Amino acid sequence: MSRLRPGFVLGYHGCDAETAAAIIGGGSMRQSDEDFDWLGPGVYFWESDPQRAYEWADAKVARGAYARAAVVGAVIDLGNCLDLTTRVDLALMADAYASFVRAQQIADLALPQNRDPRGLAGDDKVLRYLDCAVIKHLHQNIEDDAREHHLRGESPPISPFDSVRGLFVEGGQLYPVRGAHRGSGALSILPRTLHDLGQFLGEGVRHLPHDVFGRFPFDKRPQLVLLGRERV
Repeated sequence: MSRLRPGFVLGYHGCDAETAAAIIGGGSMRQSDEDFDWLGPGVYFWESDPQRAYEWADAKVARGAYARAAVVGAVIDLGNCLDLTTRVDLALMADAYASFVRAQQIADLALPQNRDPRGLAGDDKVLRYLDCAVIKHLHQNIEDDAREHHLRGESPPISPFDSVRGLFVEGGQLYPVRGAHRGSGALSILPRTLHDLGQFLGEGVRHLPHDVFGRFPFDKRPQLVLLGRERV
């Protein structure tokens, strides 16, 4: 429920070069809607880190999913942000997890698990099935509650979120003593209505200061990511 941080952030979206050209030309961004998305459905961005965005897209090239890696930059209004780098919103996420566990038990369903793809080295658990399910549950509960309050002519205690921001640790440690990791990223969500998303892209997406189709250096500094999600 964070309104304490500045509302605008710089985000960088890794994608195929053809997709980047279409976005810069006024096209819309495709929202990811996989069950393993880190913070639910949306358009993902690395915050303030075009290098990491390029690395992500370049990895897709290596797997044959993209023809050529590119990065698109954006100025993003976080609005009412669920900021999972803060104690208050982490507590809200913990409550959502407890509620989700009860719902799964009542329905006699197993909890989804975060895991790595078969054959991937490391322990980053990049397939976030549990995280995705919990954050979808959180959004749904808040939106249902807000709808009921509005029907009664009341203001909800928590308004539906416009964006989400969270910290994720990825990659090995930078040095032998426990401390910093090669990749520590935070994640956010773009405006959640298609109208807002289109308007934002029309006005806010620009070429990066670098060549948008160029290669960025790979220094593995800590990074931040952004995500865009449609409001239902």
